Amino acid sequence: MKQGAIWILAFGICGLTMTVLDLLNRATDELKAHGVENPRLNAELLLAHSMKLSREGLYIHLNDPVEGKEKEGLEKLIDRRISGEPLQYILGRQEFWSIDFKVDCRALIPRPETELLVEQALWVLSEKHSGGTPRVLEIGTGSGIIAISLARERKDVLVVASDISGDALFLAKENARSEGVLEQIKFIQGDLFGPFRFSRGKEPFDLILSNPPYIARTDIETLARETRDYEPMIALDAGEDGLLFYRSIVSQASLYLREGGWLLLEVGENQAGKVSDFIEKGGDFSKPGRLRDLSGIERVVKAQKTGPEIRSTKFASRNKFEGPKQKIQKREDVG
Repeated sequence: MKQGAIWILAFGICGLTMTVLDLLNRATDELKAHGVENPRLNAELLLAHSMKLSREGLYIHLNDPVEGKEKEGLEKLIDRRISGEPLQYILGRQEFWSIDFKVDCRALIPRPETELLVEQALWVLSEKHSGGTPRVLEIGTGSGIIAISLARERKDVLVVASDISGDALFLAKENARSEGVLEQIKFIQGDLFGPFRFSRGKEPFDLILSNPPYIARTDIETLARETRDYEPMIALDAGEDGLLFYRSIVSQASLYLREGGWLLLEVGENQAGKVSDFIEKGGDFSKPGRLRDLSGIERVVKAQKTGPEIRSTKFASRNKFEGPKQKIQKREDVG
């Protein structure tokens, strides 16, 4: 018998009736005993999922007796969580930018700090005053959260979203279709700028942004098992120093941007300075800015392609764009 089944069956053996609250408490204890962080929250979400209820709805039924199928369903979910599978993959959903996205092992789980990249992209687009449809290129779209968030906020923008993984692109298309923006986003499979090399200079982009892999290969083994063992390695491994993709993107981005266009990059902890150096040494961009996330980590590097039409601009400040829930707090510009 599986270890997870022992606590499920304990009440039945004693001839006692188990309620939803009993099951919730025992699930919490089991998760805590196996070192799962936030065991109560995990137990609530897993039990609600197994009963096809919202987390709030679960509390309406706390005193209800539990059916055998509900015990079995929760047992399977608890065993998966104890084994290290991320909660988001088990539930199949993750909120980002107030949108409920489908997530699974085809792409990385959305992180809240990436909302800063979306916020800054929207600021860049709000500053575009020239005519024509704004054109945006996202490199490494994964589950599509960035491209879809931008398309939801700006119906006038054309987004091109690329990824080397065909599986990830299928997931991104599912999410785009669900959010009603599939016609606004062009999904393309390919590596970095490879799919666009023959059209270079013909239809330049106003904005290029990316949240590429940025984990150094030597650091992969130090990641939490939820990330290391379950999320796609192709979306994590960024070479020996974690900067492989930044070098490639920075060295080519100006060839695909119009004059005055912007490059936005999400970076890992302690990488902003080096990525900024890459940009400055290339000579095609103005001095890059570095913005901190809500944890105080320099998370986004931004730079504008130089040219005769460049005018003095300031970085986005508080309330320039607040997002769908007015939840974006002030970010500190660095450098």
